[in-house]
Amino acid sequence: MRVFFSTGEPSGEYHAVELAGAMRKQSAREIEFEGIGAERMRGAGFHVHVDTRGWASLGWIEALAKIPPLLAIMLKTALRLRLNPPELVVLVDFGAFNLRLARQLRRTGYRGPIVYYIPPGAWLDRVRAAHMVANATKPLTVFTHQRDFYAGLGLHADFFGHPLASLIAQRPSRPAPPHDGGVVAILPGSRRAEIERHMRPLLDAARGFRIERPRLEFVVGAANADVRALIEEYAARAGDVRVRIVDGARAALEVADAAWIASGTAVLEAALIGVPSVIFYVTSETQARMARRMYAKLGGRWIGLPNLVLQRGVIPELWQENATASALVEELRKILIDPSAQIEQLAGLRAALGPPDALERIARFVLQQAHA
Repeated sequence: MRVFFSTGEPSGEYHAVELAGAMRKQSAREIEFEGIGAERMRGAGFHVHVDTRGWASLGWIEALAKIPPLLAIMLKTALRLRLNPPELVVLVDFGAFNLRLARQLRRTGYRGPIVYYIPPGAWLDRVRAAHMVANATKPLTVFTHQRDFYAGLGLHADFFGHPLASLIAQRPSRPAPPHDGGVVAILPGSRRAEIERHMRPLLDAARGFRIERPRLEFVVGAANADVRALIEEYAARAGDVRVRIVDGARAALEVADAAWIASGTAVLEAALIGVPSVIFYVTSETQARMARRMYAKLGGRWIGLPNLVLQRGVIPELWQENATASALVEELRKILIDPSAQIEQLAGLRAALGPPDALERIARFVLQQAHA
């Protein structure tokens, strides 16, 4: 059985690999995985037709320059799949590309099953996009609120829980670190623009924090080789701030007492592991103004995933002009003094994400679509 996965950035690639592994365990048939991705998918045995390194953009303005080449790739991919159709297509997040791919496949006559795993706009659901997803694919969401949003429009979206609830176990509780030390994970994001906007205030915060906690250690998680190289450049320029760079968010979180995390899936990972954190994010002023207007219109109060799921501000959020070095230090200082306070408030998060066997249920459902 051939299954084609289309991703666009590291978080989607991670979900594709985990889902593929769960499908292999459940399938009585041998599965050949192929698709659009990068090094993680190659390492998991996928035949990668198109490499996605450099695809991810920080907002639609920065994405404009990438539209022509991505459009060409989308059209070539749709033609390839039409001429040599797999038994199943699985699109993972990355709506700017994958939604267009789904619509093009249907326009050109592809009649095979298309599952949209983690449909776009989970926290900024738009009516038009939801209809496009439902018309071209079978939506498979990981959030109850998105399932309910689709239902409110008379559309069906399947939901079996969030896969991270299956994949990440909570570590044993640990006491507060010594007053002069501790380990802080720094997760600046996976996109180049995120590293460029985030590393300077993060390194400034690390420099200031070391004055009051001289034995404090900093571990930076790099999403891939390109991100690692960029982080190394910033760390070298900082000079007097020593950081240890490791591969991936999980490696940094495993050793951390607390974390500074750019908003995204890594915040959810930290919360499930049991690492208290501070969420931050900085984007362009134009994109920030647009985001503020959109969230105000939708009545949004939070952006971090755990806060959104729980509908309360458990994890501190620092955005734009508020994401200063001093604010990062101030919020993390409170956590290092009493890490248990945040962990206790996150106690209901795992249950809110769905059943503990969510990934197995998702894999079973996806395999059923191939056999339908």
